[in-house]
This record gives sequence, structure tokens and C-alpha cells, in this order.
Amino acid sequence: MPEVTPPLRAQFWTLPLSELNAREWEALCDGCGRCCLVKLEDEDSGELAFTNLACRFLDSAKCQCRVYPERFQRVPDCIQVTESIARDTDWLPSTCAYRLRAHGQPLPDWHPLLSENAGSVKQAGISVAGRVVSEQLVPEDDWEEHIVHWID
Repeated sequence: MPEVTPPLRAQFWTLPLSELNAREWEALCDGCGRCCLVKLEDEDSGELAFTNLACRFLDSAKCQCRVYPERFQRVPDCIQVTESIARDTDWLPSTCAYRLRAHGQPLPDWHPLLSENAGSVKQAGISVAGRVVSEQLVPEDDWEEHIVHWID
């Protein structure tokens, strides 16, 4: 017997993260691709810096992982976002729906669940589409040269 997928509940994005089912959790992602960027941490200060270097499996035009179902096997340091990670870490951008909801904040108007337009993420300047290069194309010694300041 096939597994039954629960429907998305009306305005599920207003619920606490702990109350979301798996389908709602996945639908909460805005698809910006920022979590798939290489981040550098200053060894002395612990300060985190985003780069314009994307995971080798990120389709930078669509902002989608090309190996999503196998991402944890293919990329050992790919981290599954959980409620505690969204709440307690700073490597998710401040615009991330998981981070916002973990702190009880509403989704921004440009989020596709509110705008009903998948293109609204790019129109708002949040998407990494067209702004990144694959980490494979840049030697690791040069990654610091790719730090960007368009992500907070």
C-alpha cells in the first residue's frame, strides 16, 4: 500500500516548527540557496563570513540541489536543518524561514508561501541564482577572496 502524504495545512508556516509534518517542513524552505554556500569562520574571533561559492551539487540557476535525496551521503558536511540548528546557530542567513520561525518571527512578504510566486525570492534579491560559482572552480586557498557582504 503506498504511503499517504499528508496535505499542507492552511497557513502551516505560522505554526511552531515542532508542529510541522515532513511535507510542511520541506515546503517552508524559500529555495534561496544561501544555506548551500561555503561559509568561512575566523579562527580567532569565531566570526562567520558567507562566500559566493556554492556546493558543487547546487544548480545555481534553479537554486536546487541536484542530489537532494542523497545529499547527506554525497556531501558529508551537508547539515540537515533542524529546529535546534535554526534556533541556535548563525550559519543560516537572517532571512531563512526556518531561522525566522524558530525565533517566532513571521515570514517576509517575498516568501513564496505568502507571495504565491516562486520568483519572488529572486525578485527580492534573496536568491543566490546568478550570483555564485561552484566551489569546485576555486582552489581552497583562494576562498577568502570570495567573501560577500550581500548576506547578513
